Amino acid sequence: MYAIIETGGKQIKVEEGSVIFTEKLNAAEGETVVFDKVVAYSNRTTRVGTPYVKGVKVTAKVEKQGKGKKITIFRYNSKQGSTRRKQGHRQPYTKLVVESIEA
Repeated sequence: MYAIIETGGKQIKVEEGSVIFTEKLNAAEGETVVFDKVVAYSNRTTRVGTPYVKGVKVTAKVEKQGKGKKITIFRYNSKQGSTRRKQGHRQPYTKLVVESIEA
């Protein structure tokens, strides 16, 4: 059994017991989060929503909040000595453990 949920502008395939990383959610560690924006659900048959499947929700527990690996952004224009710029970024994320898929 699996479901495809929508969170943070992205679609993520989840199963019971799976660990997923999403865009940062406003929830503390140990809290339970319910996703009701289920795009598709499959048990024995597959149901696809228009745009969401009614009556299906996914429950997950927040395991931790964190930041991803640092990426380096380096921008420059060739032959222009003054237009070089180096910048770093660490994307915040929320680590979730999927507890149940209720249909």
